Amino acid sequence: MVELRRDIDFEGPVITGFTANGYKIGEQRFDGGLLISPEQAMSWDAPGRDKLNLADILAALNLSPAPEFLLFGSGAKMEQPPAEFRRAIEAANIGIEVMDSRAAARAWGVLRAEERWIIGAFMPLG
Repeated sequence: MVELRRDIDFEGPVITGFTANGYKIGEQRFDGGLLISPEQAMSWDAPGRDKLNLADILAALNLSPAPEFLLFGSGAKMEQPPAEFRRAIEAANIGIEVMDSRAAARAWGVLRAEERWIIGAFMPLG
């Protein structure tokens, strides 16, 4: 398991590590995918890449006001999500940042320390 350092305090869930199968928030493990917002973190039974649905992600996280952008962790390697998913994000006036899920987990803490109002959808690592 990889542990991530937390150097700066901020409100909300902090990704403290990840394993081959999932993520760690504090001492709680989340196997599979992860949905995260400044207010909560939850396991995500991530659909196949072609079935990604922004409305489902937003409804699960129920964040108000709407986030600045979605930090999308694409799994073990960096892969762009389907064009239809990207178009839905743009139509909702939300930005998207795409990276592999390990990089996204590390970036989460940096972006939240900057008090960015973001959400994350991280595909499983395995």
